[in-house]
Amino acid sequence: MDQSYQIDVTSSLISPDISIHNLATTKPIKLGVMASGNGSNFEVVAQAIANGQINAKIQVLIYNNPKAKAAVRAENHGVKSVLLNHRDFKTRADLDRQIVQTLRQHDVDFVIMAGWMRLVTQELIDAFPDRIINIHPSLLPSFKGVRAVEQALAAGVKITGCTVHLVCLAVDSGPILMQAAVPILPDDTVETLHARIQVQEHRILPLAIANIGNG
Repeated sequence: MDQSYQIDVTSSLISPDISIHNLATTKPIKLGVMASGNGSNFEVVAQAIANGQINAKIQVLIYNNPKAKAAVRAENHGVKSVLLNHRDFKTRADLDRQIVQTLRQHDVDFVIMAGWMRLVTQELIDAFPDRIINIHPSLLPSFKGVRAVEQALAAGVKITGCTVHLVCLAVDSGPILMQAAVPILPDDTVETLHARIQVQEHRILPLAIANIGNG
C-alpha cells in the first residue's frame, strides 16, 4: 500500500461530536427494535443498555425473516421477539398495521430500525411521528437505498460512512441525527469497507438513541 494511505482504518469523523457519558436521561426510553438479519446493531444497543450507557429498555424485537439471528440475540438478552413474516401479509400496509399493533401492545416510545430491510408505509410513520430511527451505511443524502456500499465504491468517492436519521416515507430521506465518515482505501472491497462502516454504525447508533432520550 502507498505510504500516503498508511492511516488508521478505524478512524472516523463523528458529527455531532458528543460523548455518551454526557447524555444521561432521567426517564427510561422504551424502545421497539425492528431487524431482518444478523442483528449486530440490536446487540450494540442491548449492550449499551446493559452497560448503563443508555437509560432505556428494549420492549420488543420485531423481525420479518424467520432465519434472522437477531431473534437469537434478543433471547440471549431476555427480550421478547415477535416474528411478523412479510410473506404472510398481502400488502406492506397490512404488515405495518400489525407492526404498529405489536409496538403499541408493548408500550413502545421510539422505534429503532436496526437492519430492517423493508420499505415502510404511512401507517407506521403516522403511528410514531418523528419517533422512528434508521441507520444507513452511507453519508446521506448520498447513496440512498440498497447496496449503498457498492454504490460508493462504484462512484469512486474517497469518503463514505453511515447515518442515523429519522424515517419518513421517502427512502433514506428523513432528518439526519448523526453521521460518521469513513475513508475509502485504494484496495477496499465491498466486504472490507462494509466492515469498517459497521464499526462506526455501532458507535453512533447508541449515541443517537441516548441523544434523543436526552431531548
